[in-house]
Formats: sequence, C-alpha cells, structure tokens
Amino acid sequence: MPVAKTENLNIAALDHMPSPEEIKARVPLTERAADTVLAGRRALADILDRKDNRIFVVVGPCSIHDPVAGVDYARRLKALADEVSETMLLVMRVYFEKPRTSTGWKGYINDPYMDDSFRIDEGMEKARRFLMDINETGLPAATEALDPIAPQYYGDLISWTAIGARTSESQTHREMSSGLSTPVGFKNATDGDLDVAINAIVSASHPHSFLGINGKGQSAILRTRGNRYGHVVLRGGAGRPNYDTVSISLAEQALAKAKLPQNIVVDCSHANSWKKPELQPLVMKDVIHQIREGNRSVVGLMIESFIEAGNQSIPSDLSQLKYGCSVTDACVGWDTTADMIRKAHNVLREALQGRSRAE
Repeated sequence: MPVAKTENLNIAALDHMPSPEEIKARVPLTERAADTVLAGRRALADILDRKDNRIFVVVGPCSIHDPVAGVDYARRLKALADEVSETMLLVMRVYFEKPRTSTGWKGYINDPYMDDSFRIDEGMEKARRFLMDINETGLPAATEALDPIAPQYYGDLISWTAIGARTSESQTHREMSSGLSTPVGFKNATDGDLDVAINAIVSASHPHSFLGINGKGQSAILRTRGNRYGHVVLRGGAGRPNYDTVSISLAEQALAKAKLPQNIVVDCSHANSWKKPELQPLVMKDVIHQIREGNRSVVGLMIESFIEAGNQSIPSDLSQLKYGCSVTDACVGWDTTADMIRKAHNVLREALQGRSRAE
C-alpha cells in the first residue's frame, strides 16, 4: 500500500481519546443528578411555554478553572436559589469551552492544568465530574456548546445550552442544537445582528442529519427531531447595548415576523455592559423595571458572577491564583450577585402576579 502523501500534513499527533461510554462509566449519572437535570429542563420548558410565570437566571463564572471554588460557588447559589424560588429559577453557568478571538486559554476541557499540556482526555472526565457535583447539590447547570462532539460526553448533565455570538451563524451548531435535549439560547451576532439568532432558531427547530459520534466513539450519522425550545439571547453588539425597551420591542417584532414565540433572554454582561462587570446590576435593574412596567417577552437573564469580583491573569505559578476569581472575563462578586438577585426578587413578587393575571 503506498505511503499517504496528501493527508495529515499539519497533524503532529493523533492521541487516544476515551469514548463517551468510557467517560460515563468512570463518572456514571446518579439518580440525584438525573432528577436535578430533568427538573431543571422541565421548569425551563414551562417558562418558555408560559406555564410558569417565573424568570430564569443563568448565573455563574465566565469560565470554570477551579472545581473547588466552583462547587463552593454552587452551594452558595443553591441556598440563594431556594430563597428566591417563588420568582426565579436559578441555573448555574458552567462554561468549560472558551472561544478565543485569537489566542489564549481555551478552557477547562482543552487545558485542565492550565499549563499548555492540553490533556483533553482528562479535562473531559474532570468536566463531567464537576457537572455531577453541581447537579448533586440540586442546582441545574447551563453551558455553551462549542465543540459539536462534547455533548456526547456530558450533555446528560446539562439543563440549558447557549450558542454563542460567534457560532449562532454556524450550520454545524444549528444542526447540533436541533438534537440537544435542552432548551437552547442563541445569541445575536457580535455586530448586533439579530437575524442570525432568529434564523438559527428556525433552523434548529427542524430535523437535521449530520456527521457525529455515537457513545462508543464511532462515526455516526446523527438524525435529529428538531428542538422547539430555541430562543433569542440579547447580548449587545457593534459597540452598543440592546436591552433597552426599543431594542426589545424590535426583537419582539422580528420574532413575530418569523412566527416564533416571543421569548427573550437578556445577557447582562458582554456588550450590554461594555464588559464592565460593575454595570451588570444596572442592566438587570433596567430589565426588571421593564417587566414591572408590563413587559411579557423577557423570560430570562444571564449574569457573569463569581466569588470575587473582577478577573486575573493566569500566572506561571498557579499557586498564586486568587481563589474564586475569574481567569477570563471579569465578573461581579458574590455579595453583588446576591444583592442583584434579592432586589429583583422583591420587585418580581408583585410584578409576576400581574403578568400572570394578564395572560
């Protein structure tokens, strides 16, 4: 057989990756975790179907890098979730994959030891174990789907999925979303274009067939049913926010024109706060005020939050990392997070009763 001279010319190595079944056998789904996932998905679906008049809030670190601090945060968030459960469903933001504009740390799965060793095989198992710990607390988890193969490894532990601003236009991610078991929020493009997200919702609602892997890690043709729980996430763009009443009204009109449910989630971070975490409380306050004034389309919010405010660079000596502080985008600290959510809860207790009566 002739030596191949036309393929893998830029591939340095092809290392073994355990199959999804192998990783799941090492970290099997527990009954407690499964109950949390299913309850979270049902509650989210009910909110999107307007059977539940609460607001859901996806809140947590920009990215996970320290599982100890992550679980510490989750326990705090679970106590707060129980406190405000009358008005809000809190879902922990658990992001393992970080799309980079050029270079930088790509996340806990890609480089779990933060030393450019890129032990993806170990990162995947660690990520699954972390999700198990979060769901064991009774707190549902949300993530961003970036790698189309990754959901086979831990999708059974996710209650809500985001498709980011850079990937909402991607056919691969629209196809993948059509087969995900969770509701999916599609972000508007980085230039602020909302049509990208709306087209993604329409596409993902239809069946698709595409290449992927099965539980054994073998190549497979995945044939999906379509996902009817796609919705828009407004995150700002093109140097301006889009959570104001005019922007939300325009989003409502665009959804109506596409014959889609008027379900809108507002991301308090990213361009909506000019990536300044101290502005996130103002964004949330404004959106909650819109709900109090009669808005019926906003069903959710997103907050980037961790134990400590701000962010930090990754030092060469990892022992110098500040505990509970983001290594990617800057976050609001825990005290601010709790204050934001409690203030919203107090306003929503009355506002959501009116919303329910009006519908």
